[in-house]
Amino acid sequence: MESQKEEKRKGLVQGALVVLLIVASFLIGSLYTKVQYLEKGGGRATTTVAGDTTGAAQAQPQAPAKPTVSLDQIKNIYKEAVVKFGDTNKKALFVEVADPSCPYCHVAAGKNPSLNSAIDKQSGRNQFTMVADGGTYVAPVEEMKKLVDAGKAAFVWLYTPGHGNGEMGTKAMYCAFEKGKFWEVHDLLMTSTGYDLLNNTIKNDKAKSQELADFLKPAFDATQMKNCLDSGKYEDQLSKDIKLASGVGVNATPGFFVNTTSFAGAYSWKDMESTVNEALGK
Repeated sequence: MESQKEEKRKGLVQGALVVLLIVASFLIGSLYTKVQYLEKGGGRATTTVAGDTTGAAQAQPQAPAKPTVSLDQIKNIYKEAVVKFGDTNKKALFVEVADPSCPYCHVAAGKNPSLNSAIDKQSGRNQFTMVADGGTYVAPVEEMKKLVDAGKAAFVWLYTPGHGNGEMGTKAMYCAFEKGKFWEVHDLLMTSTGYDLLNNTIKNDKAKSQELADFLKPAFDATQMKNCLDSGKYEDQLSKDIKLASGVGVNATPGFFVNTTSFAGAYSWKDMESTVNEALGK
């Protein structure tokens, strides 16, 4: 009798071990799949970037998405947005969805090369270091502006809170646009000093409009900027921009469109160029 009980006990133990091995194999396999998925850029990674106050950033651009929006939707953005250059009769219509406090928006803007290099140093990859610094990355916003300035394309800029500290900076860009100074203010905010100011000093605090206006003095009259920021005239435009961006499926920054082709992330211009050339009929 004792022998039968012992055999039964051994059988139960062995059965339990088999179940545990099966579960462990499943969990290990699932973890391996998830790691492979992230390494291939299949998801949004969480990283810590030098100067990044939240630790969340869109580290890997995703594969260009097949068109899920119509050209009419893109053209409607041009009707509703504040910041736009050129018209919808151009062959190439660019849309940028950004946040001036977002590190990867700075990467795409090309005015904060030290951040580009810092991200690569931290990640161990040579993905965002700019050509001038020995890398291969070409900032797309600069190249888009060149085509717009040449009259070959149109460009529209929308705000979405991809990092969380960009509201005051965005309103400053709205104010600058109405005086024909968008790019001058944009480029100052997209420097290393601008990034630090928005994320570590201004932090959406309306009471700090004077500090922001003073920083932008090289590009814009400080008194005019402070008056515009304090007026609240663009308060509602933030939510309008967010709604427009969400309407075409963009809820993180940076996000770009070349006509109806979506580029979700800080793509190098090299990865967009063939789509742009096709739009231009090259």
